[in-house]
Amino acid sequence: MSSCDEKEILREQEEETIAESVPSARPRPWLARTLKAGLRTVVALCAVTTLTHVTMVFLHVAPANAVSQRYGRQIDAWIYPLFEQNWRLFAPDPDSVNRRILARTAHTAPDGTVEVSDWFDVTAADRADVKHNVFPSHTTQNLLRRAWTSYVELHGGDDRPHSERAAMIQRYLYNIASDRAADHGDGPFESLQLRVLTLAIAPPAPPDGRQAPTASRVTENRLLPWRKVNRDGN
Repeated sequence: MSSCDEKEILREQEEETIAESVPSARPRPWLARTLKAGLRTVVALCAVTTLTHVTMVFLHVAPANAVSQRYGRQIDAWIYPLFEQNWRLFAPDPDSVNRRILARTAHTAPDGTVEVSDWFDVTAADRADVKHNVFPSHTTQNLLRRAWTSYVELHGGDDRPHSERAAMIQRYLYNIASDRAADHGDGPFESLQLRVLTLAIAPPAPPDGRQAPTASRVTENRLLPWRKVNRDGN
C-alpha cells in the first residue's frame, strides 16, 4: 500500500471520528412532536377564544332573539365591564350636569374606636390627572364617570342592587373609589362611603334672543351606604 493510500485512509478515519463526536443538529423526534402539538393547541385555543368573543359581541349588539334571551346572563358576564358596546361614538350624549364623587373611609383602631377620614374628592383627583396631560388615558377620563352612569341606570334612586349585574357594578364603583383613596394615602381602612354632588348646567341662550330657561341651582346631595372593603383598599 502506498503512502498516499495510507494518508487517505487516515483522513477518512479522522472525519468519521469527528462526525461521531459532534451531536446531531436535528431535533429529537419526540421533542419535535411535542412542539408541534403545543403549537396546534395554542392556535386552537386562540381560534376558539376569538370565535367565542365575536359571537358574544354579536349577540350583545343584535336585536333581542331567542338565543340572547336564553343566555343573557352568560353574555353579560362576558361583555361587562370590559367589552361593553354602544352607539355613543356616533350619537354622543354629553353630561348636562356638573358632578363630584367624594369618598371617605373608616378604620377600626386597636382600642375598638372607629376612625372616619375626611371627604376625599375622587372626581377632582381624576381631573387633576387630566389637566395639562397631553395624552390622558381613557381610564382617567371616563372610568369613574361611566361607573357612576351604569350605577344610576341599574339602581335608580335605590342603592340596593336588584340583579347580579347591579351588584357587580356596585362593587366596580366602590373598587374604583377604594383604589383612589388608597392612592391618596388615607392609610388602612375597612369600609368606604360615597357621596355624590350633582348640579345642573344652565342651557345656552336661544339664538333669537329669548331668555334661556334657568337650570336648578340646587345641588343634589346623594349619600350612598357604607360598604366593606379589604384592608388595602381593594
